Amino acid sequence: MAWIFLIIGGLFEVGFTTCLNAAKHSTGAVATLWYAGFAVSLGLSMIFLMMATKSLPMGTAYAVWTGIGAVGTALIGMLIFKEPADFWRVFFIFTLIASIVGLKYVAP
Repeated sequence: MAWIFLIIGGLFEVGFTTCLNAAKHSTGAVATLWYAGFAVSLGLSMIFLMMATKSLPMGTAYAVWTGIGAVGTALIGMLIFKEPADFWRVFFIFTLIASIVGLKYVAP
């Protein structure tokens, strides 16, 4: 169950970075809603990380949580916010994914 909490927390990390980026490009009430989404996603992300660390080693949990957030945020940036998707960027995203999967198999 801890790994599921960790994945959900990582997805909420993608949510809070996406909300932060969307708020940066918005104004008025729309920006306020994006900031509210940021706060909610941030809080939920931390809660799920906390739940995961009750049974997973902190170093593993944190590395996987940030890895999911980094990969997800980079993909959202490329797919939604039209950030560059050159070969090296995609290559290193895949190495991050491989590292996350590797940690899953070596952690208790």
